[in-house]
Amino acid sequence: MALQVNEIFYSIQGESTFTGRPCVFVRLTGCNLRCRWCDTGYAFYEGRALTVEQVLEQVRAYKCPLVEITGGEPLLQDEVHSLIDRLLAEGYEVLVETGGSLDVGRLDPRVVKILDLKAPGSDMDRLNNLDNLQYLDRKDQIKFVVVDRRDYEWARRMMAEHALAEKAQVLFSPVFSELHPRELAEWILADRLPARLQIQLHKYLWDPDQRGV
Repeated sequence: MALQVNEIFYSIQGESTFTGRPCVFVRLTGCNLRCRWCDTGYAFYEGRALTVEQVLEQVRAYKCPLVEITGGEPLLQDEVHSLIDRLLAEGYEVLVETGGSLDVGRLDPRVVKILDLKAPGSDMDRLNNLDNLQYLDRKDQIKFVVVDRRDYEWARRMMAEHALAEKAQVLFSPVFSELHPRELAEWILADRLPARLQIQLHKYLWDPDQRGV
């Protein structure tokens, strides 16, 4: 069995609590969501078939212990679990970023799950799979991408209703060029929210439209 892979690249981790660390990214092809603000639409269809071993060969070449599997939506491809098993067996620290609509229960518990809960501004909030919250622990992360005050208020209610800060680490990320990070920071401070503000660091280091960074 092969994986459909959009790109494999080495860069600085731009999001999550791992921000700033060198990381190898394995971006898989395909996504079942169409978020209004998506910045990786090229991963919906572009890609090539690679075996798990071929992916591992490229990852090993970077000599970096941190690997993120992302998309698109990486959980659409069943073979992703074989890749994760091999990476963990070789001692890699593995992050999996998922859009939150598909079941994360099959993921190895050693994986750091970065679960994106879709706010109303994404137009995809109806597809959130809240059953996934039961599979999270304190090493895992819940990400809210926020485009406006309505999204922020929705995320704040979700945090309270589901005690999210007790389940995992909570991240708030402003949509690049649509919500200024300072404004989101001020909302978080005013509400004394137990959450972490993150920006997409890679978009400040390099051209925000540049791929492979």
